[in-house]
Amino acid sequence: MAHVSDLIATDIEAYLHQHEQKSLLRFITCGSVDDGKSTLIGRLLYDSKMIFEDQLAALEADSKKMGTQGQNIDFALLVDGLAAEREQGITIDVAYRFFSTDRRKFIVADTPGHEQYTRNMITGASTAELAVILIDARRGVLTQTKRHSYLVSLIGIKNVVLAINKMDLVNYSKEVFDRILGDYTAFAANLDIDKIVPIPISALAGDNITEPSGNTPWYRGPTLMHHLETVEVAHRSREASFRLPVQWVNRPNLDFRGFSGMVAGGTVHAGDLVKIMPSARQSRVARVLIDGDLPYATVGQSITVTLEDEVDCSRGDVICGADDPAEVSDQLETTIVWMHESPMLPGRSYLLKLGTKTVSASVTTLKHKINVNTLEEVPGRELDLNEIGVCNISLDRAVAFDPYELNRETGGFILIDRLSNDTVGAGLIHFALRRAQNIHWQAVDVTPISRAAQKGQRAAVLWFTGLSGAGKSTIANLVEKKLFALGRHTTMLDGDNVRHGLNKDLGFTEEDRVENIRRVAEVAKLMVDAGLIVLVSFISPFRGERQMARDLLPDGSFLEVYVDAPLAVAETRDPKGLYKKARRGEIKHFTGIDSPYEAPETPELHIETAKLTAEDAAERIVAALEERGFLHGAQV
Repeated sequence: MAHVSDLIATDIEAYLHQHEQKSLLRFITCGSVDDGKSTLIGRLLYDSKMIFEDQLAALEADSKKMGTQGQNIDFALLVDGLAAEREQGITIDVAYRFFSTDRRKFIVADTPGHEQYTRNMITGASTAELAVILIDARRGVLTQTKRHSYLVSLIGIKNVVLAINKMDLVNYSKEVFDRILGDYTAFAANLDIDKIVPIPISALAGDNITEPSGNTPWYRGPTLMHHLETVEVAHRSREASFRLPVQWVNRPNLDFRGFSGMVAGGTVHAGDLVKIMPSARQSRVARVLIDGDLPYATVGQSITVTLEDEVDCSRGDVICGADDPAEVSDQLETTIVWMHESPMLPGRSYLLKLGTKTVSASVTTLKHKINVNTLEEVPGRELDLNEIGVCNISLDRAVAFDPYELNRETGGFILIDRLSNDTVGAGLIHFALRRAQNIHWQAVDVTPISRAAQKGQRAAVLWFTGLSGAGKSTIANLVEKKLFALGRHTTMLDGDNVRHGLNKDLGFTEEDRVENIRRVAEVAKLMVDAGLIVLVSFISPFRGERQMARDLLPDGSFLEVYVDAPLAVAETRDPKGLYKKARRGEIKHFTGIDSPYEAPETPELHIETAKLTAEDAAERIVAALEERGFLHGAQV
């Protein structure tokens, strides 16, 4: 529904043309819980006549039944649509609302105030150009006010309205307003915010929302609506160099090959010289198309371009202006906002989605966490839910990117859990690490396949996983003896043995276990490159790390062997007495007791040692290798 205008009844075409020409402002409301964000948006919708009569009637009825304002309208109910939100009087999810005035169109995101829903706030802020930060005049600047202000600054929003709300509950006191403004500006002085516009308001009573309030004669600034209608917001992506992340290669027939996506920066004209990143191949734009040919396209338009040359370009590549292409690297410094209950652990493998490109990534170093209250840098080994840290990350291949401060679309990314597909983090790229520019792959003439063929076998990793006492090392040792007798070339990496050397510096915390497996997986990869059959015997309790090891290796060369023994059976074996110590509390983080074991869901081999002898299990594994062709030479 658009803003009510007389033209609707008299000249609908003129109205639609006028409406189409209005500029669009995307903004968010944020702040601590119960500062009045939903009420403010409800008031804006009400005052801009964006409520149908039946909606108004339903709002009045709901206000009487579950509202917080007695017989008066509870404007928050217009936005808080979830039953849980209405019951608790809080915002949980991000609520988007459209409204318009005679001067401008708006999309507002009402974001949650609770710390546990910070991830939802990040979602709402990611596309916003202005933030309205609300403060309850009775409570002043709170922790969540600071958190949201920092996130607003981090996400690149340069314009902030400081809406000091509920002024009616402090008798419209100028002293209260000035004190809160002073506290906030002192904190915000260290944030990257260009302009702060403070406005004393009462969202419930309507003071200084659309009309100047007689209750604040000491205030001479704009009303909130006037400021929203007139504020000039710089669109950095329009001023940036041309960027087109390729979403789809459009090939309807043999005579047409186009590259489709949404323009993420700058402008492109037919005839422009462009580079395809990360390959840096160069060509010239032949055509710019939407429904038909266009002379040019700019930020926000979904287009297809064709190129004069037959260059290799696919989904995830970025078509750039040739004079200022995107950077390329596989190692980056970033800021990450963690958005999941399970902590971020350095070394754990995640999926990273940057624009239309998805790659494997892991955090190599958590340089420091950021205390959002003081903005100081604090040390840490992991990021918990809603924590923010500066991290170095490593990717499994180079990607095209821009620093986030130059382009949100090509500089912002999300991290995804490889198994659950949950979005676990959001990140901003600072720059490529210099080390990535100094390290390159050395070309070699003897290939891994050649090395394996010389040995008359196919290289592979047999990854034995299971509880302590399940029989992993015993079975792996028997398998290696049988392979050795067959003349096969093997090596074995055992959990205990590796901790005497390569991993002697690691303990048994969750993050140390992740690093333990990461190092072993990298060593196993080198052994596979050497053409060996590698037997890896580790508890390796987490599916994510086992998946990371699998992803390092060529398809089909990783065989997960689940050595399955019930916990009770494993405890009765207990050759090292570890379970007894763990039960007595002498060993912490012991798998199966006070640390979880995530059993494989689809292992290549499932060995139940309560039903099979070690000898029978080893025979079964060797037979599986024979059946799958690993014991015969590969073609060079």
